[in-house]
Amino acid sequence: MLRLTWVQPEDLIGHELRQAALDGREPSRIAARWRAAGGREAPLRAGASPEPTSRYLRTLAEDLLDELADLPSRLADREPTDLARIRASCPSWPAPAASPATPAVSRYEAAWLGRAVGCLLGKPVEKLPLEGIRLLAAATGNRPLNSYFTAKGVPPELLAAHPWNRRSAPTSLAENIDGMPEDDDLNYPLLDLLLLQRHGRDFTTTDVARLWLDELPAGRTFTAERVAYRNLLLGIEPPHTARHRNPFREWIGALIRADVHGWTNPGDPGTAAEQAHRDATLTHTANGVYAAMFTAAVVARAAVATAPDDIHTCLRTGLTVVPPRSRLAEAVRHAVQLARLHEDFDTVVDELHATHADTHHWVHAVPNTALIAAALTHADGDFTGSICRAVSGGWDTDSNGATAGSVAALLAGSPAALPDRWTTPLKNRLATSVADFNGTGFDALARLTHDLTHQHTPREAPRP
Repeated sequence: MLRLTWVQPEDLIGHELRQAALDGREPSRIAARWRAAGGREAPLRAGASPEPTSRYLRTLAEDLLDELADLPSRLADREPTDLARIRASCPSWPAPAASPATPAVSRYEAAWLGRAVGCLLGKPVEKLPLEGIRLLAAATGNRPLNSYFTAKGVPPELLAAHPWNRRSAPTSLAENIDGMPEDDDLNYPLLDLLLLQRHGRDFTTTDVARLWLDELPAGRTFTAERVAYRNLLLGIEPPHTARHRNPFREWIGALIRADVHGWTNPGDPGTAAEQAHRDATLTHTANGVYAAMFTAAVVARAAVATAPDDIHTCLRTGLTVVPPRSRLAEAVRHAVQLARLHEDFDTVVDELHATHADTHHWVHAVPNTALIAAALTHADGDFTGSICRAVSGGWDTDSNGATAGSVAALLAGSPAALPDRWTTPLKNRLATSVADFNGTGFDALARLTHDLTHQHTPREAPRP
């Protein structure tokens, strides 16, 4: 039986009820109607419930999703999605650096490698609870985390209680790594290379949509991206693709697409954030968009940083493109404060989980962005420290590791500054189903990124 994930109305409704409560709507009456009719909660970690529902419940779920979309939000004024309104709410929107140097090709190679390494580190434990991640690491003497996960020496009873990610373990445990396996955290940066090659810096959200339909297999999309893809096939145009029956519009998908916008705008975080906004609004709204803008701005600043401990300036720069009263800005500020206050990173993670875990799905952008910021802050931008902290904090482990790895590797400055134990197993080879990139080396991707950067001359920042 085929149970298509992330699109079944009866599975979406539970996620939308939670999202409504987060973004300032009052869903209690609609929730009561759904439960009174026998509707189920959203699947906790999977994308679809194990059994199909009745035609009646499916139709009811569709109707209730539309009713939820019509509810007014008390947060609408402080969390806009429109770029002009976002800029107007950001009093310190960053101007481009006066004369930023284009990073060397080697720096881009480090960034691509860092993104891949961080992703690979987190892949085996994606979807696992925090306690499971800690127990698996400790069972092999790898806690605090300092190397790739391994199954060697893990007691069978522990694996029975906390099994590795089924799809990732065969390619991402230390004993199995043979090049970088395919992952959406690398597929999307590849798509953004194609986007800039074909449409340049002035691409539109519609250009992103057409590119996806041409180059991105639907089965390689998840959560908000899969819903938006479905919406495109239904004839719904951007940016409504991000809103129509899409309860994942504040999840992490837009954030993982942001790096290329930062890499190709070194020293120009405002332009990087604007590009990320046009990309993100195909699939996301509000805090889902802010997470992408924040990341792009951090990366753009990191691309011209001179030392790893510049990370603190980079994170402050990222916050200048996020509405300061938004939930994402508040979560990032809190996370950075925790990271500065506590010497033990486990304490930081425990505090973050106590704050967010009961109210947010493990893929939501708000807690994950906060965790990334905390990891980078606590590690002072050190590469190994950043990726290990990001992954050991749980939630969306591969995506968090990828973003932390990209930023920290940029700060490190070159592949030679990344420890061999992380990069050697990748064998300078990336697997993907995107276009003709399968088998491409990270050195080649760095050259492509560098070439695109030459097309980007910083502009004077327009006034909001």
